[in-house]
Amino acid sequence: MSGPPPTIQLFPPEANASPTDELSPVLLPIRPLVTARVLHVINGEHYSGAERVQDLLAMRLPDEGFEVDFAAVKADRFGQYRRSTVRLETVPMRSRIDYRAVGQLKQLVRRHGYQILHAHTPRSALVTAITARSLGLPWVYHVHSPVSLDSKRAWQVRINGMVERFCLRTASRVIVVAPSLQPYMLERGVLQSRLVCIPNGVPASDASHAASQGDGALVLGMVALFRPRKGTEVLLEALAAAVSNGHDVKLRAIGGFETPEYEQQIRDLVEKLSLADRVEFTGFTSDVSGELAKLDAMVLPSLFGEGLPMVVLEAMAAGVPVIASNVEGSSTAIEHRTSGILVEPGSVSQLADAICECCTGEVDLAELAACAKVRHRDHFSDVTMARGMAAVYRELLEEYSHD
Repeated sequence: MSGPPPTIQLFPPEANASPTDELSPVLLPIRPLVTARVLHVINGEHYSGAERVQDLLAMRLPDEGFEVDFAAVKADRFGQYRRSTVRLETVPMRSRIDYRAVGQLKQLVRRHGYQILHAHTPRSALVTAITARSLGLPWVYHVHSPVSLDSKRAWQVRINGMVERFCLRTASRVIVVAPSLQPYMLERGVLQSRLVCIPNGVPASDASHAASQGDGALVLGMVALFRPRKGTEVLLEALAAAVSNGHDVKLRAIGGFETPEYEQQIRDLVEKLSLADRVEFTGFTSDVSGELAKLDAMVLPSLFGEGLPMVVLEAMAAGVPVIASNVEGSSTAIEHRTSGILVEPGSVSQLADAICECCTGEVDLAELAACAKVRHRDHFSDVTMARGMAAVYRELLEEYSHD
């Protein structure tokens, strides 16, 4: 592609406005009448970043006049840990190209009168696209991260990529969660007129967090669904380097593992690096805010592109300083050395240096945290995210009312 990149739509227009007043109980408007009902078709087997976006939208969109329900093609943890109380139906898909769920999905749409469908993964997009076309409804595809970079399993990337390209041809709107995803979707054939950027958002946090710099061990945390692309090995190597340099630092590994095999690899590496007394595996938790409160800093050492990591935004909202690799998504949220620290992906030495600077006080963690809270407030609130999505829905209802 040559020339300057085309302009991408960004909702809402007042995206840089502070949501502080909007969150005040005194100033919140009365909830509007329901404009339409929307069915979000999701995978559902995890409860991680993308799933928290889905959950927050279900809780916030009614304030904008839209009722949201869920249909999960692989219901599991989402149903167990979600905070929204809306309807959750199961329309199981036995494989990535299983069309049999379409019949169930069509019955569900007719029964409850959904006017817009909204898919979040290639797997769920397949049945959503077919259902929407059959019923003459608009549908939205939500891109949380690049499919081509979502896994190291070549066969999985290939199948997901093929399914995504097939579905994108009929999507009424394609939502990207960060501007860095715009070129990727344009290259995949999405029309600029259908492409909209709605940054992820998380609720504001009232909790005060003070880094315990210089008071005992520095406690780092990594919150993730642990899998190879997250760069856990890089963090462990960097942690070992910091410890070998005489720094008192520990790591809380917060979250589950994608596979038992990968979990064993990571645990073996911890033993090899003599970090058994420095690393605590907490397992999966739905209380991310509670875990963040235990940290002096949060680390996300992703090896390649993210969408717009929810855990980074949650840490910023909670006033927890973030050290992250300089990949798409993380670099959208963090201003280097102002609201966080960015290091090159895969660089053990840079990450180790950043950790050491936090231990010695060369980096003012409290100042980073304060700037991060302001940046979250101004750009990445859940209210702003929901308003952006509602604006897209209203556009679609207007367009389809004229068909």
